[in-house]
Amino acid sequence: MSPSDATTTNAAWISARYAAGPPRSRLICLPHAGGGAGSFGSWRPHLPEGVELAPVELPGRGSRIDEPVPRDFDALVDALFEGLRGEFTLPYALFGHSYGAVLGYELTRRIEREIAGGAALRAPRALLVSGSRAPHVPLYREPVGEGDDASLIAWLRHSGGLPEELLGFPDFLRELLRAVRADMRFAEGYLVPRPVAVGCPLVALAGAEDTVSPVDRVEPWSRYTTAAHRMRVLPGGHHFPQTHARATVSAVLEELAALAPL
Repeated sequence: MSPSDATTTNAAWISARYAAGPPRSRLICLPHAGGGAGSFGSWRPHLPEGVELAPVELPGRGSRIDEPVPRDFDALVDALFEGLRGEFTLPYALFGHSYGAVLGYELTRRIEREIAGGAALRAPRALLVSGSRAPHVPLYREPVGEGDDASLIAWLRHSGGLPEELLGFPDFLRELLRAVRADMRFAEGYLVPRPVAVGCPLVALAGAEDTVSPVDRVEPWSRYTTAAHRMRVLPGGHHFPQTHARATVSAVLEELAALAPL
């Protein structure tokens, strides 16, 4: 594992940082609803030398499980930007899965606005959105974030987002559901009237068997960039970045090499 060149003020936002050899570029990864930095642990063996994995740990989960989950989505994006701005030193790309894709998109917009206003920041080389409906595409099912715990647990188990072993730890599960519910409310309520494009290349990834964010609802991300766009369909369901880690990392690196080499 390489030492970080980020400032200590960002330590809480990045957990389990990893690179094989001195990092020359950085892949900042934002997890799915309720997920933590550990969601990207299976990516480590598949990273080439020089690419640093920087998984984001959001409040209310993982090493930050005792922290309050922000009630306001815009406040979370603001805090995320301030917490990560010290990470924008190396050439970097943003990867977000499911709810993390929405966060990555809004974070990219915030970074670009700051740069347009004169901030001395490095822009992302690319934005990668994974397993997420495009922001202007309405939710096609009933929301689950407002339901009771039993309904939320049942939905998470059906979508593959809840390891069965956690059912044996009700106290921990109760704390985890707090973060999941807050994330789901943000994700399910997020809807923009029309696409607003970012200026960096954008890669959309979808799971071929994903019933949460089907391929046809991921495809409209093509309207969210003024630069190059690419679409990739990978094997697996909604949590394909975890269940098919090697294929996902390979796709990410191939698309970055084609669009915006790190």
